[in-house]
Amino acid sequence: MHEYTSTPRVWGLSCPGFPEEVSRARRWTRDILRGSPLAEDAELIVSELSANAILHTASGRQYGSFHLAVAVSAQVVAVSVTDDGGTATAPKIEHQDQDAEHGRGLGMVSAIAHRVVVHDSDQGHTVTAELYADSRLGGPPC
Repeated sequence: MHEYTSTPRVWGLSCPGFPEEVSRARRWTRDILRGSPLAEDAELIVSELSANAILHTASGRQYGSFHLAVAVSAQVVAVSVTDDGGTATAPKIEHQDQDAEHGRGLGMVSAIAHRVVVHDSDQGHTVTAELYADSRLGGPPC
């Protein structure tokens, strides 16, 4: 990330719904945010959201895909993953116990991010996680 960025910049990437694309999305995010103190958290969030899209939605089916957007400003890094839908319910944040094998992903994302928003549409679901450069902007992480 460039420290002198005065206007938000947005990057987008579409990936086929193959498990190996999660690491590609992670690398892509790391490259965009190189040098940012928020890079590691954003990379972890992208990994979790991309994997969820492949595992739990039509994105992981034949010809499925997921779409990633990274928006960067001086104050906020916002990471969004949009899946292909195909499920009856939208993703939701559940706080499972530590020993649970499934269902902890969005809870983990919400623990890292300052804000998580889930948008449901007929075409799929978009999960956006926001990381603030100055935590005072949004209060303490959820």
